[in-house]
Amino acid sequence: MRAVLQHSFGGPEVLRVVETERPEPLSGEVLIRVRAAGVNPVDAAVRSGVYPLLGEPPFGVGWDVSGVVAQAAPGARYKVGDEVYGMPFFPRAATGYAEYVATPSRQVARKPASLDHVQAAALPLAGLTAWQGLVDAAQVRAGDRVLIHRAAGGVGHLAVQIAKARGAYVIALASAGKHEFVRSLGADEVIDYQKVDFTAAVEDADVVFDSNAQGAGSLAVLKPGGVLVSIMEHGDAELAARVEAAGRRFAGVSVEPDHVALEAIAELVDAGAIHPHVQETFPLEEAGKAHEVLEAGQVRGKLVLTV
Repeated sequence: MRAVLQHSFGGPEVLRVVETERPEPLSGEVLIRVRAAGVNPVDAAVRSGVYPLLGEPPFGVGWDVSGVVAQAAPGARYKVGDEVYGMPFFPRAATGYAEYVATPSRQVARKPASLDHVQAAALPLAGLTAWQGLVDAAQVRAGDRVLIHRAAGGVGHLAVQIAKARGAYVIALASAGKHEFVRSLGADEVIDYQKVDFTAAVEDADVVFDSNAQGAGSLAVLKPGGVLVSIMEHGDAELAARVEAAGRRFAGVSVEPDHVALEAIAELVDAGAIHPHVQETFPLEEAGKAHEVLEAGQVRGKLVLTV
């Protein structure tokens, strides 16, 4: 099969398409013929060595996949021909930029029927991060005031929609050029964080979904008993202690595979409450170009590789 691998840390140019052995699914696993693979900021951080999650190369990055079950081992939840999507193995290697990926069947779910594979591949890592933070950790309810950092990004644009689907009042932070996009997602207020100090513009938030390492500022806008969900500073014990000492709750979220949440997200997608935005697609051979666009920092929603 074809897969994107790298043999050294570095820029996007280290990503190369190579011929490699097709994985064999073990008991309880499925082999997915990948049709599309999502591209996430963590992919670039691991590729560059800034976040050496997978140790030393060689390895393949990528976790978001959508495709068709090509082989089902004994005990697997799906059969050949089923369309599935998911985020296998994170934070261990999945080599998602590939023609085939083997995964435990409980780490994927049936693809939302209303989406094609490109749109579905944009969902898993970002959608699970938002879901595990807002629903599982913060337990967002109708009427909650929820502040969302980087609301136009991959995680943020799904967090806005998930919070709205829960009945929350959503305050979104985004640059001026992305305000119309964020409002189209359902945000009730949009603040230009480049011109306005959000700590002066927001107060009494029930939940802050912080994907921008703004812990101190996020704490300042939370009401007593509110929840700070942090995905960048999830391991910061000092921040957690400050939040708890201030009478708020800290929820550090590091995303993990979760077929139950994927099924719930798919239901909301098919009900029309969530729609992933794909800014651009690239063929597998142009994975490096996708990383260049990602690292330029102006992506709305997600980038996806077609396989």
